Amino acid sequence: MYKKLLAAICASAMVLAACTACGGSSSSDSESSKENTKTSSSEPDRNNNNAEETDAPEENADSPAEGTAAPDSNSEFEEPVVAGSGDAILAITDGQWYVQYWGNAEDILAYDAGIAHIDGDGDYTVSVNIGTKGAQFDVAGDPNGDYKCSGVSFAAVKVLDGTTLYPNMNIEIKEIRVDGNPIELTAKNYTSSDDNVEMRANILNSYVSSFPDDAHTPAGKPTGEFGEYSAQIINPDDVASWSKIEVDFTVSGISGAAEAPADTPADAPAETEVPAEVAPAE
Repeated sequence: MYKKLLAAICASAMVLAACTACGGSSSSDSESSKENTKTSSSEPDRNNNNAEETDAPEENADSPAEGTAAPDSNSEFEEPVVAGSGDAILAITDGQWYVQYWGNAEDILAYDAGIAHIDGDGDYTVSVNIGTKGAQFDVAGDPNGDYKCSGVSFAAVKVLDGTTLYPNMNIEIKEIRVDGNPIELTAKNYTSSDDNVEMRANILNSYVSSFPDDAHTPAGKPTGEFGEYSAQIINPDDVASWSKIEVDFTVSGISGAAEAPADTPADAPAETEVPAEVAPAE
């Protein structure tokens, strides 16, 4: 009887111990579950933050590199001016032979360049301007910039195909303006052709130190040393810094060249078809 009672007591004790153990495990699991739940709920927040930080640079993906000005979307560049046969231009290079105009669309000074088509004796004006939006953008990357040219290495009034079209043409430079202000002409220019195709009047050409064989003026052929007439008719200091240069000149010696006499048969060749040997003697 005693053994049965003792066995029952022991059995009861074992059951109680088992229940206590189960209860402790359940509580621990519950706490762990809560911590896992908290950890799980915070993961999306961190991922979202990372996603936002990753996407942020895309807003500046199309921005220009630092130090480079982007063109104004509202700016409109001027049309490049291309010279053709019979057109007069101001052929020019700056002091660094960087900014130039030779009548080509690719020239930096082609934007809004002032050219003049020569169709007879008279007064004409040619010009170049670095102050245009197109030129400013090409040089400095900012269409609204204020870049100015430094010096002039070469300048001349040039008539494309002038020698061929008008072999007796004279070009007399009357006035030169730098940024709107007239500058002094230190000598008179002469007219000549260095390639037997184009006619020109030098303004500033330090590469010529004597008159070419075909040099001529309205008063006749210049002779002797440079003095009254020269290939350098301005002071280089007067073009040390500039934005726009304008040149007024007078053309003579070609009026009526394209008009046949009244009694000339209609099918006779025009007087412009003058043989090359009639050109001024070299």
